[in-house]
Amino acid sequence: MKYFYILLTLLALCLACKVVYGEEWTNTGVVNAIYLAEGAEKAVKPFGILSVPCEGYDDCRQICLNTVRNNRKRFADYGYKDYDTYLEFLWHRYAPPESHPLNKFWLSNVLYFLRKYNE
Repeated sequence: MKYFYILLTLLALCLACKVVYGEEWTNTGVVNAIYLAEGAEKAVKPFGILSVPCEGYDDCRQICLNTVRNNRKRFADYGYKDYDTYLEFLWHRYAPPESHPLNKFWLSNVLYFLRKYNE
């Protein structure tokens, strides 16, 4: 019985680590959170896409989705060496904190919306 409680504790710790590191978020969930964090329908450019030409919600959403998907692979290939989590890695590529003063809030804003809508 003692081992059961130890195993249960270890399982709970593993699940807690997954939540802390934010790796459970789906690509769609991350894209939806980015949309909200970047100003939703009030944004000048949907999803805050400025570096690649896109027109309208659908076009910009697809570019955002491609970025999220491609950077998940990049994180698995090499990004994990410099960043603890995928979302931290994505933040530094999507909205580098040094490129604009408001970008320092990007990660916390995206995480807020991910947690709020539990995606």
